[in-house]
Amino acid sequence: MLVRVDPASETPLFEQLAASIRQSVIDRTVTAGDRLPSARELASSLGVNMHTVLHAYQELRDEGFIELRRGRGAIVATTDHSYDSLADGITAIVAEARTHNVSLATLTALIREEYQ
Repeated sequence: MLVRVDPASETPLFEQLAASIRQSVIDRTVTAGDRLPSARELASSLGVNMHTVLHAYQELRDEGFIELRRGRGAIVATTDHSYDSLADGITAIVAEARTHNVSLATLTALIREEYQ
């Protein structure tokens, strides 16, 4: 699993980290039962604070992507649902937005508004 963060981005590091791991789960780069690096190891390899990694892990736990087990660390959760149809829909929406020159910020705002 390759995790990347961009310190120059306006997106908080914990959100970038969570998004990267979330994407790995969705595209099945990591699967149920796989162990993620410890917060200390991941923080060290990325050059970020360990609490940043813990924040991302807690967010992913709350979303049901991972399980946090005392003494065993973070493990990819078993899930019964697939994101394939959702991913296909998002691909179509992004393509449509690009066709109409809709900015990422505008598209994100539209999705956020609809979701709420």
